[in-house]
Amino acid sequence: MTRRWLTGALFLVVVISALAAGCGGEKEAAPPAEPPPAEGTAPPETAAPPEPAPPATTEEGPRPVAGGVYRIGVEGSFGFTSGFDPTGEYLQDTFNIFSNLMVRTLVGYKHVAGPEGNELVPDLATDMPEVSEDGLTYTFTLKDGIRFGPPVSREITSKDVLYAFERIGTPDVVAQYGFYYDVIEGMAAFTAGEASEIAGIQTPDDKTIVFTLTQPTGDFLYRIAMPAAGPIPEEVASCFTKAGEYGRYVIASGPYMLEGSEKLDITSCETMKPIAGYKPNTQLFLVRNPDYDPATDTPEARESFPDRFEFVINTNADDIFDKIRAGELEGERASMPAKVLREYLESDDLRDRLQINPDDAAFYISINLTQPPFDDIHVRKALNLVLDKEGIRRVRGGETAGEIATHAFPDALVNNLLADYDPYPSEGHTGDVEAAMEEMKQSKYDTDKDGVCDAPECKDVLHVTFALEENRKMAPIIEQSFEKIGVTLETREFDDAFTIVQTVAKNVPIHSVGGWGKDFPDASTFAVLFDGRVIIPNGNINYSLVGLTPEQAKTLDGLTGSLEGIPSVDADIDACAAIPAGDERVQCWAELDRKIMEEIVPWIPYLFTNGRDIIGPAVTKYEFDQFSGLAGLAHVAVDPSKQ
Repeated sequence: MTRRWLTGALFLVVVISALAAGCGGEKEAAPPAEPPPAEGTAPPETAAPPEPAPPATTEEGPRPVAGGVYRIGVEGSFGFTSGFDPTGEYLQDTFNIFSNLMVRTLVGYKHVAGPEGNELVPDLATDMPEVSEDGLTYTFTLKDGIRFGPPVSREITSKDVLYAFERIGTPDVVAQYGFYYDVIEGMAAFTAGEASEIAGIQTPDDKTIVFTLTQPTGDFLYRIAMPAAGPIPEEVASCFTKAGEYGRYVIASGPYMLEGSEKLDITSCETMKPIAGYKPNTQLFLVRNPDYDPATDTPEARESFPDRFEFVINTNADDIFDKIRAGELEGERASMPAKVLREYLESDDLRDRLQINPDDAAFYISINLTQPPFDDIHVRKALNLVLDKEGIRRVRGGETAGEIATHAFPDALVNNLLADYDPYPSEGHTGDVEAAMEEMKQSKYDTDKDGVCDAPECKDVLHVTFALEENRKMAPIIEQSFEKIGVTLETREFDDAFTIVQTVAKNVPIHSVGGWGKDFPDASTFAVLFDGRVIIPNGNINYSLVGLTPEQAKTLDGLTGSLEGIPSVDADIDACAAIPAGDERVQCWAELDRKIMEEIVPWIPYLFTNGRDIIGPAVTKYEFDQFSGLAGLAHVAVDPSKQ
């Protein structure tokens, strides 16, 4: 199981080879509901764009108009987790592209900044669903006139949404957040091959889809707003039965499609060749979907100004930012050099082109509760007290990097109820050595009770981090902070640090590998990091092993350390998860956050991050998408005359 990792550079530096696309076996494609266009009669290059506004300026600057190209430089590689297949993609970058541009879901987001950007709105559905009094049944009605893009070019039905869930429940497709849908009745049985249908999803007609859950689930609507839950045409996707195969054949339901989609021959599985617009090692080109009808959408959610989007890989970050400055690019997915950040901060002419927005993510140092000396809560509390968080923020870009984190869940996810909560305070967030020593005195690893960890277990403790410049600058600050109370670290850098820390048998005591961004605007997407039931041998995300039971430990070959008496918050998570959306639910998550920080202490949170983006001179409108934590591509616009 993986999540939308926010190392700040995962999309940029983790090279995950795209799986070779191809057709499976001799299977014939199901005939489309409507025949594809005859050969040589491809649909027009672009759909009718939104009605252009008059070319005038306002007090805010140039009025956005339709047209032009939004060009984005991508450092390193696309690094997609599933070859661009919506069912398996689990990174903020693909969430951003799919949700803003290509994939419509029953409900979705407005793709703007702030609290408004975290609110759900109807998308494929005519309205928010009808929910039964017991909170177990959700009934949606689909809008008329929403069609798949070429070459399918037919109206989307409830069965296309059902098929998306059938793919989620197909193990070989590897739906990386499929666990979110286990609350649907019969989903587990379908996934296990014990049932041929998902009992809890019914499609009584083409316009109606009904979900029945096994238990009240307060965040269910957020779950079905994720891209994997968007409609997928079976006549195409059924040819691609392995993880990542469908990524080069994705059929759009949103305003943009892969360039060249209209040339895809869907007569059979064997006649399909990869769509040219996506080349995993070089480019991702999107053009207008001619079958998209803006009347079925709302400008509050999607304005769709540019005629096309171009994502192009460039391994030279400096060159990407030079091109933005020169007007050859409009945006970036790249690690921002300190000199570039400083230049834009200090220049009156450039400052407006630096976009900074809180992105509902947390960065933290993770502590393994099974590994000495961290199996002692007093050691874990002392580390929280002594860490120089401001020093870490400084090397990550200073105040522009974000706010100092004093608890686990980003403030926006708990409605700022914990904005003033700091259980481990220090002046200027630089660390309180005296308070840390007083805490350490209570530890069994401080044998002479002088406030210094002096047992052998406190020396040369393995600390894992990424082989990235930003992480290298952080490591000495962490080491020097901990050494003040006797904990010395042996820092080791890895290019594949995620693989190391996600393998339970590696017994990594402590790491500063990265952070975590929300999957959707509910604290449940952070609480899962402390759920003992998600602990698995490989791909594990509960790094601290909170809630590990002795019975589980026996199944995890290679795991060593203190394997009994580990605290659990599983019951607390279940209690909060069952509460409907609203103030009571938020209050429950806030109380769990307090418990995690004071009674469990599995983390040292240090930063609630900002999304930082630099835009080019041709950009006339920029929005931040609170859902994905990146540019709101559904609303951006350019001045074509400046390109």
